Amino acid sequence: MATASDAEDAAANALSGFGLGIAGGSCYNSAMKNPPTLTDSRTPSPPYGYSRQCNYSREQQIHIVAEFHAHKIRPSRIAYRVGIDIAFIEALIAGELEEERFPRLVAQYRRQRYQQRMQSSNSHNGVTRFELQQRIERDFQSETDL
Repeated sequence: MATASDAEDAAANALSGFGLGIAGGSCYNSAMKNPPTLTDSRTPSPPYGYSRQCNYSREQQIHIVAEFHAHKIRPSRIAYRVGIDIAFIEALIAGELEEERFPRLVAQYRRQRYQQRMQSSNSHNGVTRFELQQRIERDFQSETDL
């Protein structure tokens, strides 16, 4: 008699024929055992193979990754949106490439994001503005303490 595990393994093996790199069904199994929580408002990452072609130079890619990282966008989403190689993105974030320059760029883009958020908070009035600015300040402090 076929079990649910056999069905999952068969589905994973069928997907591995498409170059998705799912070995033994482990990725497939973990996705089925841990459904996304309702509090997670992020959109899911697209399947592999649906990313865009990248038309940016290596220099531009470094700046793009730094800006997206400063805005708390996951590496898989950066790769999908812009088409930059995910291994390159993860190497930058991990500090394996551009060890000194990349953190400086991220810090620059975080300060820029902080200033933009503070400017946009000026459209609110009174207590709402104060609370929003306090939250922005806390977020910025927690990001710079990393």
